[in-house]
Amino acid sequence: MMRPGTKQYVVARPLYSEESFSEEHEKVYRHRKTITDHIRQYFRCNTKRAKTAALSLLPVIGWMKIYRINEWLLSDIVSGVSTGLVAVLQGLAYCLLASLPPWYGLFTAFFPVVTYFFLGTSRHISVGPFPVLCLMIGSIVTRLVPDEGSPANITGFENLTRDEQRVLVASSVTFTVGVMQLAMGILQVGFVVMYLSDTLVSGFTTAAAIHILVSQLKFVLGLTVPGISGPLTLEIIFNKITSSNVCDVVISLVIMVVVFIVKELNDRFKSKLPVPIPVEVIMVSSIVQHTPHKRSINTRRRVYEPPVAPNLPILQETAVEAFPMAIVGFAVAFSVAKVYSIKHDYTIDGNQELIAFGVSNIFGASFRSFVASTALSRSAVQESTGGKTQVAGLLSALIVMIVTLAIGFLLDPLPKSVLGAVVIINLKGMIMQAREIPYLWKRDKPDCAVWCVTCLASILLGLDLGLAVGLGVELICVVLRVQFPRCSVLANIKGTDIYKDRKDYVHIYEPEGVKIFRIPSPIFFANMDFFRNKLIEALGFIPLRVLRKRNKALRKIKKLLKKGDLQWTSKGFLNTSCGTINDSEDESNVEDLDQPTDFNDLPACIDWDAELPANIIIPRIEIHSLVLDFAAVSFLDISAVNGLKTLLKELIRVEVEVYIVACDPYVLEKLHHCCFFDDEVHPSMFFLTLHDAVLHILEKKKVSYIRNPANCIESLTSLSDFTTHTHTPSNVSMVTL
Repeated sequence: MMRPGTKQYVVARPLYSEESFSEEHEKVYRHRKTITDHIRQYFRCNTKRAKTAALSLLPVIGWMKIYRINEWLLSDIVSGVSTGLVAVLQGLAYCLLASLPPWYGLFTAFFPVVTYFFLGTSRHISVGPFPVLCLMIGSIVTRLVPDEGSPANITGFENLTRDEQRVLVASSVTFTVGVMQLAMGILQVGFVVMYLSDTLVSGFTTAAAIHILVSQLKFVLGLTVPGISGPLTLEIIFNKITSSNVCDVVISLVIMVVVFIVKELNDRFKSKLPVPIPVEVIMVSSIVQHTPHKRSINTRRRVYEPPVAPNLPILQETAVEAFPMAIVGFAVAFSVAKVYSIKHDYTIDGNQELIAFGVSNIFGASFRSFVASTALSRSAVQESTGGKTQVAGLLSALIVMIVTLAIGFLLDPLPKSVLGAVVIINLKGMIMQAREIPYLWKRDKPDCAVWCVTCLASILLGLDLGLAVGLGVELICVVLRVQFPRCSVLANIKGTDIYKDRKDYVHIYEPEGVKIFRIPSPIFFANMDFFRNKLIEALGFIPLRVLRKRNKALRKIKKLLKKGDLQWTSKGFLNTSCGTINDSEDESNVEDLDQPTDFNDLPACIDWDAELPANIIIPRIEIHSLVLDFAAVSFLDISAVNGLKTLLKELIRVEVEVYIVACDPYVLEKLHHCCFFDDEVHPSMFFLTLHDAVLHILEKKKVSYIRNPANCIESLTSLSDFTTHTHTPSNVSMVTL
């Protein structure tokens, strides 16, 4: 209860071990479902499950039922038009990264958006081309169909132009990515994206931004550079930089400066602007001329083509490269969607998002689009201009369709340098992520290492291998943190039931002969030896070595008694030999040295802390009780169970009483199932809380205290010296520290 007018509470309750608590408080019986029960329930069908399945597969039904036409429609229209204009320019620009004809970027900004409208759970992300995926597609396209030389020997390339071959490669890879995403969604493995931390994604996208920047320099400078081999392309660009087209360079610089300034103004005054200024659209409109440019994008094909089947040899050739694209595309889209779902208070489903993007990519690939995800800048436009639902996304797709079929000819003379400048200026957000390095270095060095290694590996080895390396480093960091946790020895904060690391506080008290050890990690095969070594280090002795020395001493004493060289008296052992006893050690039956000490053939038990006869020296143990704090131990595997049992037996055999506190019920249940308990290891050693175990030891041993760091011994001769007497039930312990 709380004391009136103070921030203190008073608790009077019995001292609980796990056994006594279970006896006094009856648990609710819960039926544990078997695998068969889960399978039967999963395939069970009724009206409610059918309705739920329909709503989960078609989320559009759920949010359309609550659509507020009067409040949301106008906002969605404004957002859709604004996003559509940006999507047109980004679709054309990002095609340069994919090494495809520009109009296929418009296909990617249309077909996947229509499918996602029905299947997606996010109401705010803008589906379409994403620069990192475009770059990954471009690397595959230029590998199979290079700018110079013959294409790869793949069935189906016959009688196709170079552009048609590249489109076939891109659509086939997109189909593979879609199948992978759909399969992961059906198998309910959307959780895999959780293994891609924000730090890893940040380092990866920063490296991708550098790749994109380098790949666009050839358009900005007006140079002809074969392929897009990442930063290595810089050597070719520097060798040809004297041949740069001055007109392209000037146009690009003007666009980047103006767009940068206006975007900064949009960010600074976004609360006052009803709609962000569409600076890219304005700049492109002002630059487009009526005379063709020698490096124009040429969007004359303005019809949608009939569906095409994927090419099976290409699927087999690119399956390995398609998997990281499937993961990256989903991870980026899900991360952005999660941000907006939290901001606008609705839920998204990771598995349904996988299904939505999988179907969208499969559908889009049939109509020659390439891999779709979401671009951060485009999604920001859709949300910041007032978009409420995916109606805005559908309207943006309508704008793209109008441009594709009706007014695309107006963009025919648009120089590629303009699109390159648009791509580069939109990389600002990703490149500025490098500012996270000092923050990560100060706050979390392993995360900083993950960021740097992922970024450098993605730059030097390529995006696919870089992602694999970054994921490997991230998993290694997680394993190392769990394998080598920060174990600590705890002490009591005087006058409380609180226990903290004794290295962190001044006014602490430790019961004499009691050691409290905490491991803040699960215990499993990889860290069991580490846990054992840290515990032995905290105890100051090796239990097995002490046990063997005691058994050797016991064997020697029994032998001397049998010979008559020793005799037992009321005052202890008496040496009856005339000379010095130098008995050689008996090394027979070494395995018996690990067994419990046997005093059956002796007249009395041996006090190992007293002086022993026959010059026998045994290490003295200053600890009589060990308390293991398992509050942070979430699981034990079989190796840990066996190793823990062996360690406890060694401690018990050297007369150290072991108590385990705050053990998770499922861990305790597993110990029972694994036959952890026997004649030496008893369930009675488990206590409900750390304070319960310490109070139990105090009552049992009536020990004194050692104060750290002054090492001042407070002799407490009786339990009444540190007992508060109040009117409490007879079975309530009121021992306080």
